[in-house]
Amino acid sequence: MASDELHGRVQSVDRAMVLLEALGNNEQGHRLTDLSRQTGLSLTTVHRLLTTLEQRRFVQFTNSDNLWHIGRQAFSVGSAYVRDRNFSAPALPFLRRLRDQTRETANLGIVEDGEIVIINQIESREIMRAISRIGGRTPMVASGMGKAVLASYTDADVTSVVNRCSLRKITRTTLTCRDALDAQLKAARLNHYTVDDEEFVQGLRCVAAAVYNNQSEVVCAISISGLLARMNWDRIPALGRLLADTAAELTQALGGTAPSFATD
Repeated sequence: MASDELHGRVQSVDRAMVLLEALGNNEQGHRLTDLSRQTGLSLTTVHRLLTTLEQRRFVQFTNSDNLWHIGRQAFSVGSAYVRDRNFSAPALPFLRRLRDQTRETANLGIVEDGEIVIINQIESREIMRAISRIGGRTPMVASGMGKAVLASYTDADVTSVVNRCSLRKITRTTLTCRDALDAQLKAARLNHYTVDDEEFVQGLRCVAAAVYNNQSEVVCAISISGLLARMNWDRIPALGRLLADTAAELTQALGGTAPSFATD
């Protein structure tokens, strides 16, 4: 028996998941050779796995451009994950309203393994849109939504996240100093919103706020994100108040209660 299987991993399944992840990270599609090079798998193995996944409609091949894409069954399975979050559907009207009020992309995110994962999104109608996407992941310390969540954590829990993910430099404005992070979290507890100032993607600014359950614990965060030309600093305070108010409304709609620091 292969060592992978002895440790609870079936090699063919693991390789198929690697291919799905690669396809899911690129909306433009992949050539067979690109997938082989990116995953380190042989062309024969990649083609065999893709053919099997295609039969189950998890991937699809387009003859017009000779590219492999993620399939509708993958979307169907992924959607079940979102449907299982009882805050996702109630959040949609709030996200749509945010998009309409700000003309920017509105996002819903959750914490997973020290990162923020976008699980729902209402795109801006502007020609130049924010480039984050559903399924996109961002380190908590470099994300507006992540910092909104971290503001509800104890110092020990913040330290645990920092130790796990590190304050590594991603862009020129990424926070790399714990004191700077603590200062932003303190401001977030006072103002009820946080800002990602090009900390993960150059040229992209984000304003975010946390949403709570009936035990005053964060269940998700909401944000708006847009290009610097539209999300200028003069606009941030008003956007921050709007995000804070909307998050408070969504918290109430979910039967939640904000912790004391967020209601002082």
